[in-house]
Amino acid sequence: MSEKRSCNHKTNLPQAFQIQKITRQNSRTISLFLDGTITAVPGQFVMVWLPDVGEKPFSISGIDPLRLTVVNVGPFSQAIHALNPGDRLWIRGPLGHGFHVESGKKVALVGGGYGAAPLLFLGKELVNSECDVISWLGARNVEDVILADEMQEAGIQVEFSTEDGSLGLKGLVTAGLKKTLAEETINMVYACGPARMLQAVAAVCKTEMVPCQLSWESLMRCGMGLCGSCELEAEFGEPAGWLVCMDGPVSHRT
Repeated sequence: MSEKRSCNHKTNLPQAFQIQKITRQNSRTISLFLDGTITAVPGQFVMVWLPDVGEKPFSISGIDPLRLTVVNVGPFSQAIHALNPGDRLWIRGPLGHGFHVESGKKVALVGGGYGAAPLLFLGKELVNSECDVISWLGARNVEDVILADEMQEAGIQVEFSTEDGSLGLKGLVTAGLKKTLAEETINMVYACGPARMLQAVAAVCKTEMVPCQLSWESLMRCGMGLCGSCELEAEFGEPAGWLVCMDGPVSHRT
């Protein structure tokens, strides 16, 4: 077993970690538990590097030990899925600005598909801060829902929406959010998922006059604001030149 370690984000150099355990969330998604910790806040991300493969950004789903939840969607994530306990990967980070964790409030989490990964980390921190937390997890079907059991074990009320109606409400996850906002007083909404979903969540929160924090996803090459590949399109409501890696990934709307 390798020595337990932690990342030093100040150096911005990749640090080697060994995989201690791998668990499966569904047919396309795994969680890797690494042999160390990381000093990060929910919503921050890391860059993961594999020799001769490349480097990609991933959300943090846990910090002690460091945990990454990875869906198999392309060559890089496929290479990660081929790894086994004992193998190594290299971590750079944490990077970006994360969520502000409220204390003692009634809050709602909204996860679209695999956007549930960083919300697990966030939800646990909110519960530890004595928040009353309800989470809406949206997916195409019941097979695509991830991390719900762990959220419930952490003391989070979990509700579901699926596009095909195979679990919970039939339709988009914003319908569930609207239901909660109509029935309860929510002090903050936290959301992570596809850009169109976040745009819809922001619109619902604006109508209901509830502040929200949105975690944006983007293709990214450097993670340091140099390449500009993660600039968010202006239609999503952030200022021109807003970079997911440096200005985000979390934005705040009031």
